[in-house]
Amino acid sequence: MIRPVENRWSVGSGWDAVGMDQSEPTVRQNAWLHAFFAATVVLTAVIATFGWSPWPSRWPAYVALAGFAATYVAYGWRGYEIPRAAGAFLPVALAVTLVLPAVAPTTAFVQCIVFPLVWCQARRVRTAVLLSVVVGVLSTIGLQVSGGPDALVGTILIESVSVVGSCGMGIWMTRVASLAEERRRLLDELRSTQDSLAEAHRTAGVTSERERLAREIHDTVAQNLAGIVMLTERARGDLAADRFDRLDERLTILEESARAALEESRTLVAAGAAGVAGDGLGAAFHRLGERFTRETGIPVTVDALDCALDRDTQVVLLRVAQEALANVRSHAHAASAQVALHVAADQVGLRIADDGVGFDASVPTAGHGLRGLRERLALAGGTCTITSDAGRGTVVDVSLPTRAEPRLPAVAEPVTEVSR
Repeated sequence: MIRPVENRWSVGSGWDAVGMDQSEPTVRQNAWLHAFFAATVVLTAVIATFGWSPWPSRWPAYVALAGFAATYVAYGWRGYEIPRAAGAFLPVALAVTLVLPAVAPTTAFVQCIVFPLVWCQARRVRTAVLLSVVVGVLSTIGLQVSGGPDALVGTILIESVSVVGSCGMGIWMTRVASLAEERRRLLDELRSTQDSLAEAHRTAGVTSERERLAREIHDTVAQNLAGIVMLTERARGDLAADRFDRLDERLTILEESARAALEESRTLVAAGAAGVAGDGLGAAFHRLGERFTRETGIPVTVDALDCALDRDTQVVLLRVAQEALANVRSHAHAASAQVALHVAADQVGLRIADDGVGFDASVPTAGHGLRGLRERLALAGGTCTITSDAGRGTVVDVSLPTRAEPRLPAVAEPVTEVSR
C-alpha cells in the first residue's frame, strides 16, 4: 500500500512535507498502482494505434510509450518510496505527456496515470502542484502541435480543469493520508503507553507481593526460628549445668515450635498468608501468650474476647501482637507482659505492654520489625503509637477501623494470666 506523506502548512514556507521512510521497497508494495500503470499504458498504446493522427508515422508515440514502460519497470516503481528514483522517473513521465498528444491527440489519456504518479512520488505538496501545472502545459503544447491553433481555447479550458481537478484531489488525498498517519502514530504511542503502564503495574505488583511475603515470613517463620534458637541455647545451658530434668520440657517446646514454623511455612506456600484458626481471634491471642510464656518464661496476661472481625483485620492484629512480643523477647528483658484487645463500634484497639528496660522511641530503629509493623497497619488503614522510656517499659497501642464480618457468636473469656 502507499505510505502516506505527512504534509503541513506553515506560514513561512508554504506547503511542506516530512520525508517518507526510505526503506527498500518491494514489488508487492503499491501493487494496485502497478496494475493501474500497466492497464493505462496498454490502453494508451491501443489509442495510439487506432486513434486519429495528423502524421503518417506514429513511431515517436510507440518509442515514448516503450521508454515510459521500460523506465517504470527498471526504477520508476521504486519512486513511491525512494526520492532518487522518483527524481529520475518523473521527467520521463512529463516528456511522455508532451510527445504522445503531439503524435495522436487522443493519447492525452496518458494523463490518467501521470497525475497520480506526480502526487504519489513527489515529496512535497507544492512540488506536486507545480508538476501538475507542468503536465497541463506540456499536454496543451502537444495538443497544439497535433491539432493546430484552432482548438487553443478549448484545449486550455480542458487542461485547466484537469490540472485543477488533479490538484484538488491530490491535496484532499494527501490530507487524508496525513490524518491517517497521525492517527497511526497516536495509536502507536497509546499502545506504547499502555505497555509501559502494564509493565509498571506488574513491577509494582511484584514489589508489593515481595514486601508482603517479607512481612509474613518475618512475623511467622522467622519469629518461630528465633524462639527455637533461644530454646536451644537454654537447653544447652541446662545440659551444661546437669539440669537433665528440664531437657524433656525444652525438647517438647522445641518440637512444638518447629512444627508451628513448618505449618506456617506450608500455609504461606499454599495460601499466601497465614491466617487465624477457626476458633477465633481471642483464642489465637491466648495460644500466642501461652506459647510465649513456655518459650521465654515471661508471664503474659491476655485480655481478649472473640469478636466478629474480617479475616484481614484479624491477621493484622495477630501479626502486630507477634511482632511486639518478639521485641519483648529479644530486647525488653521484661518480667511480664500484657496483651489487651478492645473492640468498639467503629474501631478495634490492641495494646501490648511490658515492664522491660524500654528504649528511646524517637530514634529510628535499624531492624525490619517495627518498620514492617507500621507498613502493615498503614496498608490496613490503621495507626500505631509506641510509648517507651528507659527503665519504664514499652507500650504499643494499635487502632484499626472495624469491618464486621459476622461469623460465630462471640464467646466471652475471662482475663487469664499465663505463668510458667
